[in-house]
Amino acid sequence: MHTTTLHTVTGPLSHEAVRGPALAHEHLVLDLDLKGDGGAVLDAQRHGPAVTAELAALREEFGLSLVIELTCRGMGRDPSALAAIARDSGVAVVAATGWYYEPFHTPELTDASVERLTDVLVREIESGLDGTGIRPGVLGEVGSHGDRPSEPETRSLRAAARAAGTTGLSVATHAQLGRGGLAQLELLTAEGLPPHRVSIGHQDLLDDPAVHKELAASGAYVAFDTVGKESYQSDDTRLRLLLALIEAGHADRALLSCDISRHGYLETEDGQGYGHLFHSFLPRLRAAGADEDLIDLMTRRNPLRFLTGASVEEI
Repeated sequence: MHTTTLHTVTGPLSHEAVRGPALAHEHLVLDLDLKGDGGAVLDAQRHGPAVTAELAALREEFGLSLVIELTCRGMGRDPSALAAIARDSGVAVVAATGWYYEPFHTPELTDASVERLTDVLVREIESGLDGTGIRPGVLGEVGSHGDRPSEPETRSLRAAARAAGTTGLSVATHAQLGRGGLAQLELLTAEGLPPHRVSIGHQDLLDDPAVHKELAASGAYVAFDTVGKESYQSDDTRLRLLLALIEAGHADRALLSCDISRHGYLETEDGQGYGHLFHSFLPRLRAAGADEDLIDLMTRRNPLRFLTGASVEEI
């Protein structure tokens, strides 16, 4: 089951209207402040104007057309704020539902069955998020940490897969530091979800080309989605890993993004910003031999195909 219509925070959007690149894994509003230091926060009031300005500037300079915003339950999600950012920036935004990895699980996961969790997700997908009527267009970032998901993470992933199968959406994962992606894919596909409806997250943090190739060969998308986060991994390593995936014939499975998840990453605070992919990383990829068709594949067509389930021929 697939459709070439996207569910954005401002309404349905045909994939044909997305003429420019997409950021496949970002956060525009979130609160992951477990430490209480205020760092892992993007507040709609304090930081929303800077976020909006960055997206508008990227639309103007690079044609940025779409952001897949993967802030889900327990991460400080704010669909109304996302709609305002989308309207004011002129960049379409797809919102998400699901549960992040275990430290951020909401109390509802404590004893809930997979069936109960699936019902929660399907209801949000069909009726809208948090009473706003704004429908999510993706399940994510559904998380786990370590080489195997924990028991609650397993239930969360299974519920996401079932909800995806029921509603026709795709699933984007959070694989902590890139680990456990194969186990995530095994769980999701065991529930009947086709691999091409899955994006395995943060694979640019895992220096293991064999894993990337195995994920891609299965048909899943491989997310190089923390570009510019040099404290986690150098862009030199990211570029090497991405080129290895391309050379293995899997460019049609790569997704690219920056995963801005702290206000300190914003340009107004001297961070790399949402534009690091366009300003820094893609020029290096071009210098390594990537042509414009390959760039378009990885930054526009692949995200659209991931979201919709469409084939290479359709988009």
